[in-house]
Amino acid sequence: MRTVEPAQPTQTFFTAKATRKGRKPWLFFMKKITGLQVQKKNPNRVNIYLDGEFAFGVARITAAWLKNGDELSDEKIAKLLAEDSREWAYQQAMLFLSYRVRSEKEIRQNLHKHEVPEEVIEETLERLRKAGLANDNEFAQIWVENRSTFRPRSRRALAMELRQKGLDDETVSSAILGVDEDALAYDAAQKRLGRLKGLEWNDFRKKLSEFLARRGFPYSVIAPTVTRMWSETHIEDGGLRENFEDEDIL
Repeated sequence: MRTVEPAQPTQTFFTAKATRKGRKPWLFFMKKITGLQVQKKNPNRVNIYLDGEFAFGVARITAAWLKNGDELSDEKIAKLLAEDSREWAYQQAMLFLSYRVRSEKEIRQNLHKHEVPEEVIEETLERLRKAGLANDNEFAQIWVENRSTFRPRSRRALAMELRQKGLDDETVSSAILGVDEDALAYDAAQKRLGRLKGLEWNDFRKKLSEFLARRGFPYSVIAPTVTRMWSETHIEDGGLRENFEDEDIL
């Protein structure tokens, strides 16, 4: 970027309409750009100097059309700052999305936290939607797939999580429609087996049942899952010797 130039006198212009009618002319003060410098701590932003003094910083993409010697009215400066505010909000949303997919509610909350005006938030969300980066239906599907792979839980638990993310009932219902609770409970139990080695049947049954219950699975799913896990891990002992279904475990 260019270096800062010596200060130049501010120029004053008069409106032709006012002078033709003999009225007192309206004054428009134009400020000249005398320097554009990339910020040291953030190379994606540029400091703008007007009439030899630092005025404000904007995103590099916002300043792309500016050059030394350009003259800016107060109106142009206001538009420039408004454009920078929109660009900053969009870049903040992109940063927020870089860690994982987000629901629109999460994006909105994050921008609110950074004190972004409501109208700018709406513009940002619309821009993200058009770019395919804000889509609650896709978010719900990805969330369910991720949970099912790494932290299996019941349909009820998944639905509660999605509603907390701001999704409506229709979107939630569609996302969990194909969830197989029996398969998920089995996967969750397998991931837990390492902590249950060496336990007797009663302790094994109690601890695994409580774990699956915390994941939101109903008794109708927990009971056969615990029985199956015990049988598969104690084949040499002849499997389960007790009647699980007759015992009150929860």
